[in-house]
Amino acid sequence: MSIDLKQFSALQKASKDSFFEQKKLLKQVMLGKTVLCSVCRQPLKLYTPEQNEPTGVRCVKGCTDISLDFV
Repeated sequence: MSIDLKQFSALQKASKDSFFEQKKLLKQVMLGKTVLCSVCRQPLKLYTPEQNEPTGVRCVKGCTDISLDFV
């Protein structure tokens, strides 16, 4: 199976757009703003290393689950 340049370009654009949407979402949550999960509409919560839980941003149901490494 091969992918043509047009398909590759579309995939690259979708990946780039997704990255920037996640970056924007993380920034909003880290600023303390209420951001709702796009699936279950529950608020997203930031989990830091001090909370003794896996770090990241997620909703209660786990629909959105973005892992983060804190250094």
